[in-house]
Amino acid sequence: MSQDDEQATRRDFLYYATGGTGAVVVGAAVWPLVNQMNPSADVQALASIEIDISDIEPGTQITVKWLGKPVFIRRRTEREINLAREIEIAELPDNLGRNANVSGADADDKNRTLDEKGEWLVMMGVCTHLGCVPLGNGAGEFGGWFCPCHGSHYDTAGRIRKGPAPENLPVPLASFINDTTIKLG
Repeated sequence: MSQDDEQATRRDFLYYATGGTGAVVVGAAVWPLVNQMNPSADVQALASIEIDISDIEPGTQITVKWLGKPVFIRRRTEREINLAREIEIAELPDNLGRNANVSGADADDKNRTLDEKGEWLVMMGVCTHLGCVPLGNGAGEFGGWFCPCHGSHYDTAGRIRKGPAPENLPVPLASFINDTTIKLG
């Protein structure tokens, strides 16, 4: 083996060793930056929650906090269900259901409720205009929710009917565990 071949082998080894060490150092420096973007333990703990709905009477709602945002859980009356089901989808500013449980569905009332009967409505309580929390319990011109900050009116199915909000209130991933418990997430 000549001296040039021996030096080339040493040089190659030094290049690979230096490159490998540099990659480890860069990885060690970047890892904390990437890891800080992961959700914190308290957020991961709330990724799914169970809510007892046994005390909710027809015509009332509760607001729970999930993933740092309010979620409205409303038990609608027959009148509210009928009002929501009478609306033609073509009259709505947003024709999409915005329901994480039913992908690609239109904004028909049956596509926004949690049960077949239409009694249970679960949706995020954040106005789709600028993120305010709308007032409920029959507020606004359409008997549903009203955002007083900028004047968005939602009907009894949480669909935008009037005002600057561009979309219906979104329905999160939710399901019944039993007759008295809803699971979010």
